Amino acid sequence: MIRPLRIAAVVLALLAAAVSSARAADVTFDDTARFLAGMQPSADSPLVPLTKDPGWQRHAKFFDGAFAQLEQRQLSKIRNWADANLAAPRPTMFYMFSGPDFLYANAFYAKASTYVLGALEPVGAVPDLTRLPRSSIGAALYNVERSLGSILSFSFFITKQMKVDLHANQVNGTLPILYVFLARSGKTIRNVEMIALDNKGGVHTAGDNPGPNATHGVRITFAGSDGEARTLYYFSTDLSNSGARAAGLLKFCETLGPGNSLLKSASYLLHSGNFTLVRDWLLANSATIIQDDSGIPLANYNARQWRFFPFGRYLGPIDEFASRYQERYAELFTRAQPIDFGVGYRWRTHESNLLLSVKVPGGEIAPAETTSSAEPSSRPPRPKRLRPPESIPPQSGRFFWFR
Repeated sequence: MIRPLRIAAVVLALLAAAVSSARAADVTFDDTARFLAGMQPSADSPLVPLTKDPGWQRHAKFFDGAFAQLEQRQLSKIRNWADANLAAPRPTMFYMFSGPDFLYANAFYAKASTYVLGALEPVGAVPDLTRLPRSSIGAALYNVERSLGSILSFSFFITKQMKVDLHANQVNGTLPILYVFLARSGKTIRNVEMIALDNKGGVHTAGDNPGPNATHGVRITFAGSDGEARTLYYFSTDLSNSGARAAGLLKFCETLGPGNSLLKSASYLLHSGNFTLVRDWLLANSATIIQDDSGIPLANYNARQWRFFPFGRYLGPIDEFASRYQERYAELFTRAQPIDFGVGYRWRTHESNLLLSVKVPGGEIAPAETTSSAEPSSRPPRPKRLRPPESIPPQSGRFFWFR
């Protein structure tokens, strides 16, 4: 009996070793994110040999410099501002018209446990990078850099540019950008799952049939430095009235709210009559809203239900959106507190506006509480048109071109 037992023990040991080796050979979601972000993957990752490639090393050096500058110029200052001005943030934050911008969602609402982002851009895919030809990986890294060029410099995505870059190869859509932002924000990705919402807001995983008008998305489970599990949802969706009415996104979000909302560089879509459904939903389901002037028009807030805290300077829209100038916004910002960071289309420091709107819990406030006694100011002169430069100065031999 002893010999068969020994043989069985050896077999079990070999099987365990084989399983362990297979697991060690797996490319994890987190290692993939770190690789795309120009950060070293775990020591036993199959991606480690690819980091020896000079192209990846240039990519890593470029991202090290770009994200260090962004952290110093904006993100650290935004976190300080949020710590000082957001007294009791809700567990959930909503960010409509976001693109894959987890970076600023996390900077403004670092304490959220659930992030819901929604925009037109497709979810896309990140395949096993070890199975791609070396030339494909180099092209993927380059396209990731290109697609991040505007947000790293100006705080917003240029949508037309993204449509080109995010469809370029096998690493495509918003998913690789979300990976990069999560990794560069110090998060550890634990799981990534493709999901879909039916038209009633029900969640369906792979293999389920969400029915007509499905809203496709991704659910990413991650942890921060504290080890606490958090969830990021990104949904590819049409937020116009017809799209929002047919899809289940807002119904799904209702199960998570009320929450805090962020609106930034939103193309003034909520000023349009074609986006009233999502605008009214945000006003009804948000405890606080942080926005620049491209978000919800001041006239659509019920001043008896909201308190307004303006920060920065309101110089009016850039020329592309000149018709969206708001007299009431200008009046409100005559008593604004300064901010030391730029955000939105007027991305230069000391030229940006940020409005924190806080809903009064359980009732209304007197009109006098929403404004000060300051007299309305005359309309400020329109500043010169500000355009992103034709290119960002080259780093690591790369240029980013914009329209």
